[in-house]
Amino acid sequence: MRIATYNVNGINGRLPVLLRWLDETQPDVVCLQELKAPDDKFPAAPLRDRGYQAIWHGQPRWNGVAILSRVGEIQETRRGLPGDPDDTHSRYIEAAVAGVLVGCLYLPNGNPRPGPKFDYKLRWFERLAAHARELLDSGLPVALMGDFNVMPIELDVYAPERWVDDALFAPEVRAAWARLVGQGWTDALRAVHGDEVIYTFWKYWRNAFARNSGLRIDHFLLSPPLRDRLRDSGVDLEARSWDKTSDHAPVWIELSDGKKGK
Repeated sequence: MRIATYNVNGINGRLPVLLRWLDETQPDVVCLQELKAPDDKFPAAPLRDRGYQAIWHGQPRWNGVAILSRVGEIQETRRGLPGDPDDTHSRYIEAAVAGVLVGCLYLPNGNPRPGPKFDYKLRWFERLAAHARELLDSGLPVALMGDFNVMPIELDVYAPERWVDDALFAPEVRAAWARLVGQGWTDALRAVHGDEVIYTFWKYWRNAFARNSGLRIDHFLLSPPLRDRLRDSGVDLEARSWDKTSDHAPVWIELSDGKKGK
């Protein structure tokens, strides 16, 4: 089973890229972030033509998350992160798909730091951690995935010294990530690739992708039942090189049907 996450940076403007990637790689389950489209503008029909059913949580111009599946029904379990009933940002959607509980998230950027946006990011991180703890305590096979907008360690950023004041690399944010993972989650990319340099995002300017001046901000966190089933993970770098593509590349994992190695 292949599960992927992809910040599409505008689903309608990048739809040809998304459809090409789906055709070429055929992931079983996909989480999308930064739809930048209201619910009534989500392109369900062309995705359905590719064999994918979908649920989505849209928002005009900003944010937006979705879950796609070509391996069975999507049973939505949550829309929006708990903990703040006044939060109107479309940043979290959760569903059971093919025996896995999938949490698709788009964590706030938080810049400029300091300021209200950074404070909101830290509060959102706290809410995510509280919900993640409940998911972990359930004992279910859970995958939390998406654009976390955090580089956990220096290896995850091409020039750490240039990012010390940025909300994506701030000590408070990295500490929040460490507390989250410390609950018992497995960082799937690091579990497979160890200390390799591996990025998921490259800015559009200054030829960043060609120079591999990137960041690792798109992540998979797996609960213990899925950690035992993790076979492989990676980044679809080719998609980042296509015309009119997102500034993110898709990230994926492969799971066995049972325990790892079976």
